[in-house]
Amino acid sequence: MPHSVKAGKVVLGRGRLFLIGGPCVLESRDLAFRVCEGLQAVCAELDIAYVFKASYDKANRTSVKSFRGPGPEEGLELLARVAAKFGVPVLTDVHSPDEAEKAARAVDVLQVPAFLCRQTDLLLACGETGLPVNVKKGQFMAPWDMRQVVDKIRSTDNSSIMLCERGSSFGYNNLVVDMRGLAVMKSFGYPVVFDGSHSVQLPGAGASGQSSGGERAFAPHLIRAALAAGADGLFLETHPHPEKALCDGPNMLPLSEMKGLLAGAKRVFEAVRAD
Repeated sequence: MPHSVKAGKVVLGRGRLFLIGGPCVLESRDLAFRVCEGLQAVCAELDIAYVFKASYDKANRTSVKSFRGPGPEEGLELLARVAAKFGVPVLTDVHSPDEAEKAARAVDVLQVPAFLCRQTDLLLACGETGLPVNVKKGQFMAPWDMRQVVDKIRSTDNSSIMLCERGSSFGYNNLVVDMRGLAVMKSFGYPVVFDGSHSVQLPGAGASGQSSGGERAFAPHLIRAALAAGADGLFLETHPHPEKALCDGPNMLPLSEMKGLLAGAKRVFEAVRAD
């Protein structure tokens, strides 16, 4: 069984489904509170471990005009308020070693974005904080090459590591998920997370050419398949009104649908582990 990871007071792994979920980016306090409250209630009812996620800065955007978020100072303050109000661990992305050190004072889990998963200095800085580190597998990375990512973080004496599958580049403006990669990454001995939101993204393929597209209708199918293939947890972005979201709306899931989706996902998760 893979190592478990402790995020704040919450244990992720050990045969219990967990969710890393929230809006793509911090749009406002009200949105963050509404999404966290909704997901926390659903996860409590379904006995799913929960970590709130949101980005304070989306550095990788299609257009220079795209909304990026409130920035680190305001964003980290808001994430700390979410944690204090709801008593849940929180996760956010970091993009540089300096950001890792600052974010570690406010959040419980650091996340390395997919395009930065080979940046040694960033991985080492995240590991040196002592916090759990969730690393998105790059769209350009083979799953077996994530072993080097693990070794970099392990070199800091930090073994609180999660690896996250989010699809691989498949020609232009498209991603595909190779379910074999989940088994490969699980063989390293750490929890594997499936990103059901970004796996259905169409990078840079929005109709306007100004933002990425997405096919959220396929997310439930991939989520069930990934859990059947052995994923330990899910990473899902959600919004009360995805069509109005300021970032990644086409691949975000409606908040109102999360209970049904997670209930079905848990049934698959438990059925696989009952064998």
